[in-house]
Amino acid sequence: MAAVLKDLSHLPAPAAVQQLHHYAYKARDAEETRHFYEDILGLPLYHIIQSDYVPSTGEYCPYTHFFFRLLDGSFIAFFDLGDDEAALPSPNTPLWVNHISFRVNTEQELENTKARLQAHGVDVLGVHHPAGDLQKMSIGRIRGYANCSFGSNGSAQCLDAGVSDGAMFRVSWRQGTTEGGSSGSAIFVQANDVRYVVGALSSGSASCQNPSGTDAYGRFELSFADAIRNWLTR
Repeated sequence: MAAVLKDLSHLPAPAAVQQLHHYAYKARDAEETRHFYEDILGLPLYHIIQSDYVPSTGEYCPYTHFFFRLLDGSFIAFFDLGDDEAALPSPNTPLWVNHISFRVNTEQELENTKARLQAHGVDVLGVHHPAGDLQKMSIGRIRGYANCSFGSNGSAQCLDAGVSDGAMFRVSWRQGTTEGGSSGSAIFVQANDVRYVVGALSSGSASCQNPSGTDAYGRFELSFADAIRNWLTR
């Protein structure tokens, strides 16, 4: 039987959508999220809603809903449900697909924002066996991206790069450090209670004699996309 099409000609015209009002994500920790968006990115915390019930469903679920305002009047918003759990990625969608992008006025403003992000960094944990010694752990931060070239004697020269073209993470340490023999060891980032490998040590200047030096870690997501997934996803 053929489908019967409804006559929709009597409906009013679609509303003229002016702009996006807000996009909302789940936040693990409200203060942690506020620090990033307000203190680092400079988006003012504009509005906070706290309630025990979801307006659309009536479901009992205490939450804090908070909004950061962009210059065009739109918002990026978050829900803190008080469970100290971050939203998990979709199991059938690559991590790089779902994202939000902000626009600034000039390339210099983009570089300024990049510098602020790099200065605050991303916390990482390094696990390694320096010079064949007992297992050590170091705590540091990803400070930026780099590309490295290697000489015949094993020496490395690393130049700063961007997130789109840098094959390495630049990592500095605030507790512990790497030493000779640590190459190939992993760094981990934590999401909820799980740590994920994000890089493998390739070269660097950090040592007990030079604790302020930085190390270069090959980005695991690039190696995975290029080749490793052929074995790990079968």
